[in-house]
Amino acid sequence: MSDSVLVTGVDELATGSPQPVENGSVDEDGLCILRGAALVVQDGRVAWLGPADRAPAADRCIDLGGRAVVPGFVDSHAHLVFAGDRAAEFEARMTGTPYGAGGIRTTVAATRAADDELLRGNVRRLVGEMARQGTTTIECKTGYGLTVGDEARAIRIAHEECDAATFLGAHVVPAEYADRRDAYVDLVRGPMLAACAPYADYVDVFCEHGAFDEDETRLILDAAKGHGLAVRLHANQLGHGPGVQLAVEYGAASADHCTYLSDEDIAALAGATSAGSTTVATLLPGVEFSTRSPYPDARRLIEAGATVAIATDCNPGSCYTSSMPFCIALAVREMRMSPAQALLAATLGGARALRRTDVGHLTVGARADFAVLDAPSYLHLAYRPGVPLVTSTFKAGTKVGNDEVESNGLNPYR
Repeated sequence: MSDSVLVTGVDELATGSPQPVENGSVDEDGLCILRGAALVVQDGRVAWLGPADRAPAADRCIDLGGRAVVPGFVDSHAHLVFAGDRAAEFEARMTGTPYGAGGIRTTVAATRAADDELLRGNVRRLVGEMARQGTTTIECKTGYGLTVGDEARAIRIAHEECDAATFLGAHVVPAEYADRRDAYVDLVRGPMLAACAPYADYVDVFCEHGAFDEDETRLILDAAKGHGLAVRLHANQLGHGPGVQLAVEYGAASADHCTYLSDEDIAALAGATSAGSTTVATLLPGVEFSTRSPYPDARRLIEAGATVAIATDCNPGSCYTSSMPFCIALAVREMRMSPAQALLAATLGGARALRRTDVGHLTVGARADFAVLDAPSYLHLAYRPGVPLVTSTFKAGTKVGNDEVESNGLNPYR
């Protein structure tokens, strides 16, 4: 058994859960707040939390000096295994060129040309960035290889470096299969999936006009189920389509983007939740910021009863941010979420999107993942956008994200 650590000097503790604690208060959005708090960490988990003046003795003590503490952010949608740079594409969008999915092929070419060391180093660099901004749980997708060998190495790297790995061979149809779509779908649901399944937690499909249609998506999801893998979907990003309805039908862990939603889509997500499904609407406000697209109406989803998550969608094309605090600020400003709703979506919502019960909240028995803010309250995450408020990040009770960025001398943008 490891030493116990008392974390005290917490001016405000947001537990990320509606579960009440002694002297805590639960607001109208279901966020439990405890002031003058402390917690005890042992064996990587929360062993106790409550008022600081009632804290039990521990082997060591960390005094945070009156700062706020929030659960570690759970980033349930990211694309980190890539090489190359698409800043010029971003510039074009900002000067009037509409966003489309075609730029993915630029990253595919760079990723195929990169060696394993460069790809792994880039993932570690981005994971370090995320940790320094309070993120402690990361889902990572493939999708920039689109050959059996390149997708297999990408899923191995994602599996080894991140908390959840998702096979996204169905990202776009690569150029060499432009006139043979059926053959590529067969490759994805056959040899490519077989090579990636041992390392994958999920299978994802970009179900969208210009990517994969409903019939193609069904073929790939059926194959995923045949391998015993859970699924998630890129859905309704570029326009109205079948993605959300398919996600609910297949019991997907999440439908991600959800930019264009009909009343029927919202009812399906909300109805699935009330019926016991864990299909989560994962919103990616950084994408709308980076593509000048409409923002989804998160409040409408929440009021309908759907479970909502926020994630970064960190990727080199449509959203190259690793900052969950930035996404929280966008969600409050642009998606009509309250600060409490946005924090819950970035923590507990993300955990639900990954079907994790041990992260995304600070309660007894949960993994001791938390971020320390140089602020008196979690409200400052939205109140002070762009300010580096996270002073330290703890994962399983251990500080991460400071000296852990690998510097291997390689250029990830080549």
